[in-house]
Amino acid sequence: MEFSEVREYQPGDDIRLIDWNVTARAGRPYIKRFVEERELTVLFVVDISASGLFGSLRSKLDAAIEVVGTLMFSALKNNDKVGLLTFGSEVTSYWRPAKGKSNVLRLIRELVACPPVYGPANINEALQYVNRVLKRRAVVFLLSDFLAPEMGRSLAMCARRHDLIALAVSDQAERELPDVGFVRLFDPETGQTLEVDTSDTRVRRWLADDWNRRGEQLDKQLQKAKVDRLNVDTTEDPLSELRKFFRARSKRFR
Repeated sequence: MEFSEVREYQPGDDIRLIDWNVTARAGRPYIKRFVEERELTVLFVVDISASGLFGSLRSKLDAAIEVVGTLMFSALKNNDKVGLLTFGSEVTSYWRPAKGKSNVLRLIRELVACPPVYGPANINEALQYVNRVLKRRAVVFLLSDFLAPEMGRSLAMCARRHDLIALAVSDQAERELPDVGFVRLFDPETGQTLEVDTSDTRVRRWLADDWNRRGEQLDKQLQKAKVDRLNVDTTEDPLSELRKFFRARSKRFR
């Protein structure tokens, strides 16, 4: 609800809405009037670190861009303001939220053209930047593979000021390494190369255990900060999952 104006008190009005400052100046009671604010401010915070280049059928970054485009056009239909922030080890670009189809198309073009940033993602700095630039409450979509250090405090601070939603982008090969013999793996964020025997069950089990451990840690941080999570898989169509997610949120809020 957003403040609109004051008007003179009428019998039956809620006395809790009386504006005592105006009442004292005018010598007779006045109440505040509010209108429901339906237009939202939506900000997409997208991790463009080089780990997003990984993917089986398509990269994690491509999957994130598809989700962002889908949600941006949904916001456009609702006449919401839409903005974009990209980050890697630091914030790389920020476009202030604005209305209109031309704005949405420009943001999508800018996101597609963003080169991947080498180095680990710094989610803490990105969320702190969001809190500095957004003065009013907004819907903030955070898209990342969340291969980042502890971020619980930053998540909680941002979630207190905004409606923060985490979209965790992953690929099946990260969760379950296929048995294809010896492979050479390159980490685009650190530049390190490692040879791995994928036929060794111990190696595959270690990778699966490590993935599950990191997933549990992320879940704990998000739950403690009261942040909703939606998983985005590079091998699946995100549209059906988005529908289920927002349908469930709608029921919960009602």
